[in-house]
Amino acid sequence: MTGLPIQDTNRMADVGPGVLLAGRATAVLDGRMRFAGWSPQAEAMFGYRPDEIVGRRIVDVLDDPLTVKPSPAAGAAPQAAEASEAYVIRSVRHRDGHAVPTALCLVRLSQGRDAVMWLMVAMAVERLHRRAIDQAVLAGLYTQSPVMLVVYDTDIRIRWINTAVEDQFGFRLRDVSGRGLLEVLPDGVLLAGGGRAVRDVERPIREALRTGKPVTDVLYQSTTPRDPDHPRVWSLSYFRLEDDAGRPIGICEAGLDITDRYAMRRRLALLSRASGSIGTTLDIRRTAEELAELAVPEFADALTVDLLEPVLSGQEPTAAARRAQGSGLLRVAGRARDSAADDLAASLDTLRGRCLNSAAQVADPVTGALALPLTARGTILGVALLLRTAPRTPFDAEDVPVAVELVSGTALCLDNARRYVHEHATALTLQRDLLPHTLPRPAGIEVAHRYLPAQGPAGVGGDWYDVIPLSGARVGLLVGDVAGHGTGAAATMGRLRTTVAALSALDLAPDELLARLDDLVVRAGSASSAEAGSEDRALGATCLYAVYDTVNRHCVMARAGHPPPVLLRPDGHSELVDVPAGPPLGLGGLPFESVDFELPEGSMLALFTDGLVESRRQDVDSGIRRLCGVLSRSGAGPLEEICHRVVAGLLPGPPEDDAALLLVRTHALAGHLVGTWEIPADPGEVARARSLARDKLAEWGVADEVAFIVELVVSELVTNAIRHGGSPVRLRLIREDELIVEVSDGAHTAPHLRRAGFEDEGGRGLFLVAQMTERWGTRYTPTGKTIWTEVPEVPGRLPRDLAIEEFLL
Repeated sequence: MTGLPIQDTNRMADVGPGVLLAGRATAVLDGRMRFAGWSPQAEAMFGYRPDEIVGRRIVDVLDDPLTVKPSPAAGAAPQAAEASEAYVIRSVRHRDGHAVPTALCLVRLSQGRDAVMWLMVAMAVERLHRRAIDQAVLAGLYTQSPVMLVVYDTDIRIRWINTAVEDQFGFRLRDVSGRGLLEVLPDGVLLAGGGRAVRDVERPIREALRTGKPVTDVLYQSTTPRDPDHPRVWSLSYFRLEDDAGRPIGICEAGLDITDRYAMRRRLALLSRASGSIGTTLDIRRTAEELAELAVPEFADALTVDLLEPVLSGQEPTAAARRAQGSGLLRVAGRARDSAADDLAASLDTLRGRCLNSAAQVADPVTGALALPLTARGTILGVALLLRTAPRTPFDAEDVPVAVELVSGTALCLDNARRYVHEHATALTLQRDLLPHTLPRPAGIEVAHRYLPAQGPAGVGGDWYDVIPLSGARVGLLVGDVAGHGTGAAATMGRLRTTVAALSALDLAPDELLARLDDLVVRAGSASSAEAGSEDRALGATCLYAVYDTVNRHCVMARAGHPPPVLLRPDGHSELVDVPAGPPLGLGGLPFESVDFELPEGSMLALFTDGLVESRRQDVDSGIRRLCGVLSRSGAGPLEEICHRVVAGLLPGPPEDDAALLLVRTHALAGHLVGTWEIPADPGEVARARSLARDKLAEWGVADEVAFIVELVVSELVTNAIRHGGSPVRLRLIREDELIVEVSDGAHTAPHLRRAGFEDEGGRGLFLVAQMTERWGTRYTPTGKTIWTEVPEVPGRLPRDLAIEEFLL
């Protein structure tokens, strides 16, 4: 290129050459309009080399004449060249002869005092059109766009804003230019997840400036000078501005007001959270508190929940309870943003009454309160009152449906909790009624017991225990567990406990008793499934049954799928009793095995259900080891204290499953309270048997009236054993709470109580025994049978109305 260098001319401008010449061809003309300089871009655009064009007139390459327009002062030439109206469209002849439509602009350049030079800027017509569109877009973004635009410099100071910012915020560029964002809007915060406010509002600007990557969808909340009482929310995006060399020169911020959309999104998010955070428990008060915690302060400034009194006890409220709302409504939950809102919410009982009586929502525009009935399954449970105070806007048409949805969902959860309370109370009452209120205290054992119903949704289950006095100074020990919870499990428990008590009266061995119980469960389960198509709750129940003889300290035990008991020996060592594991009840066809062993004096048995030793925090084995440890450390203290320590040590919190514990400390009857004699199978020995019994009764100091009855019973039973039984015949007297008379023989034939005819010579003995004793029965052993009777030791308890005529010939 010859003539005046284009580069030197560009240095006159305050902007870089890229801004003036990017995408354009340039040439320099002298005062006579001859080319004095020719750029490479001009050569590429028109085909002429500099040596072919320099010195030629401009009209030599134009098809149309060019009119020179007056231009601004020389120093402003580059800026004038940027204006689209400075360009004219002309055809320029290409070196190869074809016409090139071109947008041309001549800019006057000062060259000394008198000399004049011209800068010709040429560009393709299409590019000029694009520039016009670009400028129109830029002008639209500045004056018409609803999108807020803010330009920050690299020091994060505001340098430019468009009219959308001016209109929404109420300030002009001169008011904010050179100031930081927090200086202009001191209340502004970024909204993070869950609506959490972040004060560092410049963080996304710094990130975009540092990384050069756009930062999008930043939620920004602030009040504005136009509306200082109500914060609004914008969605902001940031991208970095760079010069031609790629150096950062600032940040552009684009924002949209999404206040209404954000509020709707928050409402939907609130309802979504409500489904997972309200009704997490079946506790009425906690459910109401969950509603208050969710709604305040995000949705309301204060919220109260008042329920009709019957709801708290699990009852369904009646219309009468609603009419008596003045005394029937009870506050179960309340939450407020501040004390003023709390006081105002507490004073709106009249509004609650109107809502309760009308069974419809009631709004009070004066106080900004909204009362909604808590209605579930057609029943009104109470009233929820929501309150908004100034400067917050009252509940509008968009808020009320959200409030209704929140309250109706809470009402359903409250009704579920109410039903649970009712069922739990019913099941607990049933369970307690079916469990023994007080356990028998037979001689030879000490007893302590605990039953702990499960807390939470599980509720009362089917755990049970019992102590059953048996014949011959023996005692039956029972513990069991029915699968499931609720009234069904409690009722099944009662049925099984009653069945075991009835079977124990037959003096069956533990394994035989469980076999018969299992058979009954199988038959009942089959009948239940056939009739109702549902499985009997007793199927799969577990049970442990033990018989302890206080005379010889002998214990026999069997179990049906139940954990074995723990034995604490007198020396403090505790261990699980090795009892063969039988199947749970209802499986049928599998035998049960018993184990018998002798218990040292002062031993303690701990019978329990799995709820005591098993939970989500520990397995059964760990729980049993802890139980053994607690028992070993407890020593020989009072059983009630040991029972308390066991429960506190194994269940420090509310039990996840119901748990039963039965502690039994065993002793033996003193030797002088038992008399045993072998009686030869000779009718003449009956008199000797009476004499032996008479002497023992005299030794015990038994009243003559009672001794007479015992001698008569001994005479009748020994006579029957010698006459109808077989050897060996054994007589045993036991002094316990009652006087126990037992006569054993080697036969397995069962005696029958019958009424003798008037002319019969025999058959009155057993009937006489039944008339003179409180109880009698038969107990079978591997070697024969034992007929036993119990005679009250107190004369006043002896039967008075004996049918003497029945024994007269």
